Amino acid sequence: MLPVVLVHGIRLSATMWGPVISHLDRPAMAVDLPGHGTRSGEPFTMDAATSAVADAVDALGGRALVAGLSLGGYVGIATAERFPGRVAGLMAMGCTARGPAAAGTYRFAASLAARNPSLANRISSYGLRRLLPGPVGEAMVAGGLSCEVMPQVVEAVTGHDQLAALAAYPGRVWLVNGARDPFRANEREFLRACRNGRLILIPHRGHLGVLAAPGPLARLAGDLCDQLGSYVRTSYVQEERPESAVATPRTR
Repeated sequence: MLPVVLVHGIRLSATMWGPVISHLDRPAMAVDLPGHGTRSGEPFTMDAATSAVADAVDALGGRALVAGLSLGGYVGIATAERFPGRVAGLMAMGCTARGPAAAGTYRFAASLAARNPSLANRISSYGLRRLLPGPVGEAMVAGGLSCEVMPQVVEAVTGHDQLAALAAYPGRVWLVNGARDPFRANEREFLRACRNGRLILIPHRGHLGVLAAPGPLARLAGDLCDQLGSYVRTSYVQEERPESAVATPRTR
């Protein structure tokens, strides 16, 4: 049974994936990236981040589906490029924005957060709990927040060519976006760069809102692991082929 390695978003930690892991029917591990969670204080580089993901894959047997959200998705893309033999497939969520405008927005937000990390952490914690009330929101903040590392993360992500990385990776890629996520801005560019890619849209969800229903998200990851045909067999997504034809979602 193919395991899953889950990669968190910027300033968060592995704990954000707890609700999803609890619904998975297969081995899974969430990893703390450098500068985050249990690795707070470590410098963040893309090489160090991808090595952390590869180590988690090795701990699960040497081959896994890598699933990441936001920063985790960008790191997943870089991991697939650097360690294609370990990444059996890539589920990259909320990470299809690129270019000068996106980089400028990231840098501005990161510089603000780094000026007063303690305040930024408190504001982020409050906002995450409001956006995702209950266990999902608590999981987001349980491992602590690390706004001080945000400038390093932004420079690492903007310094990496995600399109070239996707073009180099021979395996299957699923780009998963909330339909209301502003970070899906360049999803068609990312999809065209993939050798074997699909775009999956989650209706009515924003950037972090894809985590609001951990059970269906876990089922989606399990279905991708199982490679069950041309269409993803879940009740809450629509899948688009590269030529933009929309598949009718199946129900269980």
